[in-house]
Amino acid sequence: MSLVTTLTYLLPHRALSSIARSLAYSTRPGVKQWLIDTVTRKFGVDLSEAAEPDPRAYPSFNAFFTRALKPGARVADPDPRALLMPADGRISQCGPIKAGDIFQAKGQSFTAAELLGDEAAAEPFADGVYATVYLSPKDYHRVHMPWSGTLRETVHVPGRLFSVGPDAVRNVPRLFARNERLVCHFDTDFGPMAVVMVGALLVSGVETVWSGVEIPRYADTVTVKDYRGAGIALERFDEMARFNYGSTVIVLLPPGVAALSPALAAEVAVRLGQPLAMRVDGGAAPV
Repeated sequence: MSLVTTLTYLLPHRALSSIARSLAYSTRPGVKQWLIDTVTRKFGVDLSEAAEPDPRAYPSFNAFFTRALKPGARVADPDPRALLMPADGRISQCGPIKAGDIFQAKGQSFTAAELLGDEAAAEPFADGVYATVYLSPKDYHRVHMPWSGTLRETVHVPGRLFSVGPDAVRNVPRLFARNERLVCHFDTDFGPMAVVMVGALLVSGVETVWSGVEIPRYADTVTVKDYRGAGIALERFDEMARFNYGSTVIVLLPPGVAALSPALAAEVAVRLGQPLAMRVDGGAAPV
């Protein structure tokens, strides 16, 4: 276990997150530009794809981090049977949900019920499939819809803010079910689909296109928002949310709906819009 992972057991997560938030939203030229230049240099951020390629044009580090892409920088796979990769990043793990269990890393797993914070909500995904996508600091930090759906409910589950880097994933038990997260439940033409936005060390900010900031600071209780009847419908490839820093997104699908792309495996780099899975039940997106 690395020193950073060891320290995350001891560090005051909320205090560090508060400090990081202040820095991320600072509009002081010296502060914001130092952060932008440091991340760009250290992680090799490709600003040529950004709608605003000038690193000095961003009013804050968070504005840079949640930057939009140029039109056409990412496109949806043209096969109407394809469920789409929701974000740029790397596959942490993907595969079958075995009797409700989701594989995290060698020797580590957690249950869909733990991740979603609800036994009943997890039942439709037992024996389904999942994909966990890790977004690094260099990646585009907006999350898009894998498939068209109508928002049914969101659940904010407070928790820790462990690092979600590879070492932490290997060594912190039930990591994604312990970190703070926003669970988004959608109804689709094949049934339920869950998209889970997982926070990480120094990362607790999530915004959605339907409600803005979704994770209240320092919350201690689960917050459920019921959107039934609100008519919030998003199409395949539409933007749905963004991380105000970066982290991990997990997609859960019920059984018998789609087969994960055979090109996907742990540590494989992925891009928004490429195939995540292919419908096997005859369904297709509108053309």
